[in-house]
Parts: sequence; structure tokens; C-alpha cells
Amino acid sequence: MKFNGFLALAARDLRLAWRRPVDIWLPVVFFGVAASLFPFGVGPEPQTLRQIGAGVVWVCALLSTMLAIATLYASDYSDGSLEQMLLSGHSMVVLAAAKALVHWMLTGLPLVLAGPLLGLLFDMSSNGIATLTYTLLLGTPVLSLMGSVGAALTLGLRSGGALLLLIVLPLCIPVLIFGAGAVSAIDVAISPAGHLSILGALLLLALVGAPPAAAAALRISVA
Repeated sequence: MKFNGFLALAARDLRLAWRRPVDIWLPVVFFGVAASLFPFGVGPEPQTLRQIGAGVVWVCALLSTMLAIATLYASDYSDGSLEQMLLSGHSMVVLAAAKALVHWMLTGLPLVLAGPLLGLLFDMSSNGIATLTYTLLLGTPVLSLMGSVGAALTLGLRSGGALLLLIVLPLCIPVLIFGAGAVSAIDVAISPAGHLSILGALLLLALVGAPPAAAAALRISVA
């Protein structure tokens, strides 16, 4: 029953998102434009681009994710849907998980697909591009899950956007470090397995802990 509710909530949010295509394209366009500006700033030297490429892509991915996270619960909060769900006894954990999934599908997944193109822009090797894509696949869901907790904590606050960044960005730094570190390990002929394992562990922790934490924060915000 909970799984059916999860699918229904996710499908509902996807339908609503497709009615606002600008909100879907903005993070992806920002990701591509911001990352592509760095070669113009640091110069076309291939060795320099390879050294900074993974870090630049991950920083841009983090900032792109934060663009859409502030409004994750805003529409449901403003029209009273969150309050009605709380009063009806529906699981807020299911709501939080569905919201995080839809956010990743609309924001994180396009970043994963765009990662190989940016890898070519930064003159990465084929192994480096494959590793970068894999790290984005493991790490971007963590950004969405952690962002959902921050969005729930700051819901309804007047300066919630700035506070959200202060809460979420420090929590996402380990993802950025190990995501970029895995690609850097490839460049120095070291196995990236350790970095990837840590990213996988962070993803499991976020999957288990983030939805209940977001649900508890929603109850406090809506009450």
C-alpha cells in the first residue's frame, strides 16, 4: 500500500513538473554553462583541464542541485496539501522519499547524462569519463536526499533559501570530495574503488536516514 502511495506521489509530482519546463531546464543549463566557462578562465592547456575537470564538474553539479531544492515542498505547503496529508495520516516518509526521487529524476539524472560531454570538454580519458559518470550516478541522489532534509527544515522561513544553503552545502562536501577524488585517482593510475565504495556507503546512509529526517522536519514545519 505504501509503495502504491509512493508511486502515485511521484507520478503526481512529475506531471506537475512537466507543466513548468523552465524549472526542469534551468539546473541543467546552469550546469553546462557554469562548467564550460572554466576552460575559458584557466586556459586551454589539456593537463590543467584534466586536473581541475572532476572538481569543477562536481561543484557545478552541487550548485545546480541546490537551484531546484528550495522549492521542493513550497507548492504543496502553499496550497495546503502538506497539512492535509499530515491530518489524513498519510506517511510523510513516503512523501519525502517520493519528492527526493522526483527531484533526482528531474535534476540529478540529466546531470549524470551530461557528465560525459563535460568530461570530453576537460580532455578526460575514457576511464576518467566513465568514473566521473559513475560517481555522479552514486552521488547526485545523495545531494537530492540531503537537500530534501534541508528544504523541509527551512520550509516557510522568510530567509529559507540562504539558510538552506548553509545547512546542506557542508553536509554535501564529502560527496564532492570522494566524487572528484575517484576521477583524480584514475589520473594517477590508482584504483578508485575506495572512493566509489565510500560514495556507495553515503548513498545507503542517505536512503535510510534522509526520508525519516525530512518527514520529522515537515511535521515540525507544518504544525
